[in-house]
Amino acid sequence: MNRILITGAAGKIGNTLREGLRGRYGVLRLSDIAPLGPARDGEEITTADLTDLASVEAAMKGVDCVVHLGAIPGEDTWEKILPNNIVGTWNVFEAAHRQGVRRVIYASSHHTIGFYRRERVIDQAVPPRPDGIYGVSKVFGEAVGRLFADKHGLSVACLRIGAFRDTPTDRRLLYVWLSPRDTVHLVQCCIDAPDYHFIVVYGISDNARSGYRNKGLEFLGYKPQDKAEDYAAEIMREPDTEDAISRQFHGGIYPPMDFDGDISRIE
Repeated sequence: MNRILITGAAGKIGNTLREGLRGRYGVLRLSDIAPLGPARDGEEITTADLTDLASVEAAMKGVDCVVHLGAIPGEDTWEKILPNNIVGTWNVFEAAHRQGVRRVIYASSHHTIGFYRRERVIDQAVPPRPDGIYGVSKVFGEAVGRLFADKHGLSVACLRIGAFRDTPTDRRLLYVWLSPRDTVHLVQCCIDAPDYHFIVVYGISDNARSGYRNKGLEFLGYKPQDKAEDYAAEIMREPDTEDAISRQFHGGIYPPMDFDGDISRIE
């Protein structure tokens, strides 16, 4: 893997990867519609609108691996999610296939399974259970990744990222926190790992309270270094501010958004 393309490189995770991966590969090609500043040693800067397939394909030329972060990063309207998270993700995989890219690392989300109850420990084999429009868009992206792996031979990793923060700041984050350092380590493991076909990985730090399990992925070599429990004593001294629905589900504040169902029917 010599030339790595990062879409959505101007975002929080994108900036973290830009700093953390710089110098580890021959070239980091950074793409966004937002300003990225001047290219530094070992970097290339390109502007690509993910809704424009030709633009995305141009950004893919000569690329070995794509880290696809570009998207609306949280719950929003369908009118915004559709072009950015649905059309844009399809274009990334299609452009990667057309340009002979070997591997795509897709930034999915734990909101793909956000409507599972928090006391339930889950692995990658559970059916999707999205908790909103954003989660639906990430389920779509995982399905597209599976299609392009099976039909076109791309090597695909879907990272169900938890809550990316510098530190955990509330009780839910003790379950789902992903630190910047562990983010860089996880993405690098997925770039460098021996050949794999299609994998789904929960992107979390070493959280003792986590309800997620990555089964059969020891070959990745992902060993998170940061522990949410280091912050637990301070967090637990503060009042629990989660509402009655949020605290029951992995998705936190997402399940109660626009909720008008019968919570007792959600097993």
